[in-house]
Amino acid sequence: MNDKNTTSYIGVTNNLERRVYEHQHQLVPGFTKKYNVHKLVYVEETNNAYSAIAREKQLKNWHREWKLNLIKQENPTFDDISASW
Repeated sequence: MNDKNTTSYIGVTNNLERRVYEHQHQLVPGFTKKYNVHKLVYVEETNNAYSAIAREKQLKNWHREWKLNLIKQENPTFDDISASW
């Protein structure tokens, strides 16, 4: 999410800490840099890359309200869960 929690990004990675660092420091050009998306507010883990990619595609097809409700179930205040790393 960005600072005002209006824009979200969904992605898959095999190294969450590295990926968050890249987004927070705007090291990679693209969506997160353009829209200043740098807060980690929700995570799902899996040991299977295929199921992770399938879940990513599923979530990207969801309505914005559905995604926000999913996040609010786990993190109602949209705190940056990577802040303590």
